[in-house]
Amino acid sequence: MKNIFIIGVGLIGGSFALDIKKQNSECIIYGIDKSETHLDEAKQLGVIDKKAKLEDLGKADMVIVAIPVDATLNVLPKVLDAISDNTIVFDTGSTKEDICLKVKHHPKRRNYLAAHPIAGTEYSGPSSAIHGLYKNKTNIICEVEETAFKLQEKALKLFSELGMRIRYMNPKAHDKHIAYVSHLSHISSFMLGKTVIDKEKNERDIFDMAGSGFESTVRLAKSSPAMWTPIFQQNKTNVIETLDEYINNLKHFKKLMEDGDFEAVFKEMETTNHIKDILNGIQ
Repeated sequence: MKNIFIIGVGLIGGSFALDIKKQNSECIIYGIDKSETHLDEAKQLGVIDKKAKLEDLGKADMVIVAIPVDATLNVLPKVLDAISDNTIVFDTGSTKEDICLKVKHHPKRRNYLAAHPIAGTEYSGPSSAIHGLYKNKTNIICEVEETAFKLQEKALKLFSELGMRIRYMNPKAHDKHIAYVSHLSHISSFMLGKTVIDKEKNERDIFDMAGSGFESTVRLAKSSPAMWTPIFQQNKTNVIETLDEYINNLKHFKKLMEDGDFEAVFKEMETTNHIKDILNGIQ
């Protein structure tokens, strides 16, 4: 593959660009972004080689759509309209059901692979792109049977070269599971940050007294609202369900403390310690 187009040259798209270039120095990375400033920055940093527009996609061998999920709903059909029959397109969105439904009947549905690499940081923009972001990370592929075999092979080869693990899942199951392991943790982080800001009016006190536990817990609160609001909107039903369960657990924990039942508090935390065994098992 020679001509790789990245739509959205921030953390996710930019990191793909850097690793692809490292794997194949002969390929040309084209960047498409609604922000001209981002494109200029990405070119200056060497994340992309050239700036491009949707009209240029006819020469693309591969297109990576790495933009917020609400924008993907609008842009993906236009991408499929513009590409050749031999081009593979994949997205990186954190929701999959609405996106898959959007292009379900598109004439070039066979050219699209629904993907979600479980990777990222709390930073955004071209300067946040890093080498090796996807190494040893899981990439969830949805509706693989809808993508032409020879075309999906191109994407799967890239994922393998970048050191990613592949997991197959249907879009509905993906959105339900990801609400628990990703979307809920972001909401928790945002709301913890909000609680502290609301109650601790002196910013210096927050800075001086915040330990590593607080810092790691609110790390995700630095994430882009422009990216996460559409995710919560598209996955609203699943996110609300996870919030209900999370809130019930918080209320239960609060009740144990109100009742002075610290033996039960200990048992709750001891039982939850099993999460470290689960996470250590996937390292």
